[in-house]
Amino acid sequence: MTVTIARKRPAARHHRPVWEEKPTPVGQAGKAVLLGLLVLSVLFPLWVILVTSLSSRETIAAAGGLVVIPQGIDTSAYETIFAGGAVTRALWISTLVTVIGTAIALTVTVLAAYGLSRPRSVGYRWLLAYFLLPFLIYPPLVPKYLVVTGLGLKDTIWALILPPAISVFNLVVVRGFFQGIPQELLDSARIDGANDFRTLARIVLPLSRAVIAVVGLFYAVAYWNVWFDAVLFIDRNDMYPIQRVLQSYLLAGQAPNTSGGSSGVTMPPTEAIKMAVVIVTVTPIVAVYPFIQRHFVKGVLIGAIKG
Repeated sequence: MTVTIARKRPAARHHRPVWEEKPTPVGQAGKAVLLGLLVLSVLFPLWVILVTSLSSRETIAAAGGLVVIPQGIDTSAYETIFAGGAVTRALWISTLVTVIGTAIALTVTVLAAYGLSRPRSVGYRWLLAYFLLPFLIYPPLVPKYLVVTGLGLKDTIWALILPPAISVFNLVVVRGFFQGIPQELLDSARIDGANDFRTLARIVLPLSRAVIAVVGLFYAVAYWNVWFDAVLFIDRNDMYPIQRVLQSYLLAGQAPNTSGGSSGVTMPPTEAIKMAVVIVTVTPIVAVYPFIQRHFVKGVLIGAIKG
C-alpha cells in the first residue's frame, strides 16, 4: 500500500513588474510625509472654519480673525443663522433641487447611455456625435437664458434642475461601462423574451451599481453646489439655494435675517456667522461621500475603459 504525503505549497508571493523598483525606506518615508502634508492641507482649513464658527467674540478678537486653538464652545452663530429662516429655507430648496435633479439626471443619463451603447440602435452614431458636440462648442450663455425664461422656468426650482440635467462626461462614463457588459448576456435575455427596458432593469443596472453610484455622486455634488444658475434665474429671496445664501453672506456682506428677535440681543461676530454658513453648506456632501467612496475609483476606471 502506497501512502502519498501532500506537501504544503509555499504561500504565493507578490511579484513586482520588471519595471517597478523595490521601494526604499527613504522613498516610503517621503511618500508618507507627502501624503501627510496633503491631508493636513485639506483638514487644517476645515478645522479653522469649524473652530471659528464655534468661537465667541472675545476669542475671535484675541486671535485677530480666524481661530486655530479653540477656547470654549459658543453656538450663537448657528442659532442666529437658523433663527431668521433664510438658511433653513435655502437648505430645503437645495435638498429638493439635489434629490429631484439627481433622480432626473440619472434616469436620462442611464437611458441615453444604454441606447448609445447598443450598436443596433437607430442613428446611435449621429446621436452620440450630437451629445459630444458640447465638448467642442460650449453653449452660449444668452441662448440658455432666453430658453429658460421663454419656457417660464425663471424663479422656479426647475431653472436649477433642467438645464444641467445631463452631463456629457457622465454619459460617456456610463456608456463605456455598458459597452463592457458581455453581449452574450444581453442576447440570452432577449432569447428569454425580455425587451430592452426589462433587460436594462434586471441585468444591466444590477451590474452597474458602482458606476451609477459614482455618477449619482457627481450629479448630487453639482446640484448641491449650483450657484451661477441661481444668480441668473432666481430673483426671489425665498427661492435662493444654500450656495446663493452663502455667497450673500461671504461676499455681499448681508447680515442674517433674524426676524422676531429682540433688538437688544447682541449679534455674534461676522466671522463666526460666515464660517457657520460654510459648515452648514459642506456638511451634507461630507456626510454622504464616505458611503460612496468605496465605489468611486472602481466606477470611474471601469466606466472609462471604453470610450
